Amino acid sequence: MDATEWDERYSKAELEWGAEPNRFLVQEIEGLQPGRALDVAAGEGRNAIWLAGLGWNVTAVDFSRVAIDKARGLAAKRSIEVRWITADVVDYIPPADSFDLVIVFYLHLAPPDMKEVLSKAAVALKRRGTLLVVGHDRANLTDGMGGPQDPTVLLDAEEVASELETLVIEKAVQILRPVEGAAGKAIDTLVRARRP
Repeated sequence: MDATEWDERYSKAELEWGAEPNRFLVQEIEGLQPGRALDVAAGEGRNAIWLAGLGWNVTAVDFSRVAIDKARGLAAKRSIEVRWITADVVDYIPPADSFDLVIVFYLHLAPPDMKEVLSKAAVALKRRGTLLVVGHDRANLTDGMGGPQDPTVLLDAEEVASELETLVIEKAVQILRPVEGAAGKAIDTLVRARRP
């Protein structure tokens, strides 16, 4: 999907995925000291806003103007400061050695583009910074539910970890996620890595 299609999708709902942060973000950053954070493909900003509310200095990037406008409005209602950038994450170049935390949640791209985004995310980390990648796992096609139906854009924990060769992999797993209003569960990839 391109930015126009995402603009249209975000225009149809008040908040596509709600205002609460992703459950895996909440779990995985426990114990981290707030610093500078980058939210890659931030959508309507729920994760960025939550991090900023905890004291993180957050930059959030997404190519949907509608999503960024909604995120700005939600942040303003909560009196929370976030640096919002409207840009395609494939083209966006974050500053190197600048972030204590980089999150890439539910970004599904063709493999060369995903490799590029992950490479830039790793370079953006400060020493001892954490990269957290979460997305729909390829196993959803046969054993789970939801997410894109194109196997080439779905994630696999080992494949994501292999793209992060400059980082120390702390966790690379499949995780089950309940789906509201459905009997089954979704399968997600979660990779947590740290720059040495």
